[in-house]
Amino acid sequence: MQWSRIAVFASGQGSNFAALIAAERVGLLGGGSIELLVSDKPEAPVAQRAEEAGVSTLLLRPKEFASRELYEAEIVAELQRREIGLIVLAGYMRLITPVLLTPYAGRIINIHPSLLPAFAGKDAMGQALDYGVKLTGVTVHFVDGGMDTGPVIAQRSLVVEDNDTATSLAERIHKVEYELYPEVVAALAAERIGLVGRKTIIREK
Repeated sequence: MQWSRIAVFASGQGSNFAALIAAERVGLLGGGSIELLVSDKPEAPVAQRAEEAGVSTLLLRPKEFASRELYEAEIVAELQRREIGLIVLAGYMRLITPVLLTPYAGRIINIHPSLLPAFAGKDAMGQALDYGVKLTGVTVHFVDGGMDTGPVIAQRSLVVEDNDTATSLAERIHKVEYELYPEVVAALAAERIGLVGRKTIIREK
């Protein structure tokens, strides 16, 4: 499997998907090619974004499968048929089971709107505001069997302003995501990232 053949998994608006597509079009994805969008919500706006971008889609409804495992087995079959080497989660709102984790161990990444391990799970930005932290940010990490517990690949911080609201903080977090995620995907697609235990090493171009 070539790292440069990429599938993006998303469940919602698809703004990070759009940022990755934009990076690919201007040659900033390390030679990576987004071959497939996988979504568990066929009606989600990200599916329309994929159609407009000319990206193939696999749109499935998990409730139509007898188990999570059978749902993911259908996905794995399509990924292998397309020789996908890297899975990029971009707002995919489902926990991954061993059916997908095992064949793609070390080849699934996710982006999270906090400086992990702080504020894992849902509503990370709300958690940060409620806690009163002065710094938060974005983390890109490998996916393992836990909730936002995989090895960190890259992080970028930003200051939480005294007058920040959930909306204003989200806007600034998203801007960081749209810059950082394509950079990490480019490094992975070019096979410039190594993993030693929990420590990732990014080699220069």
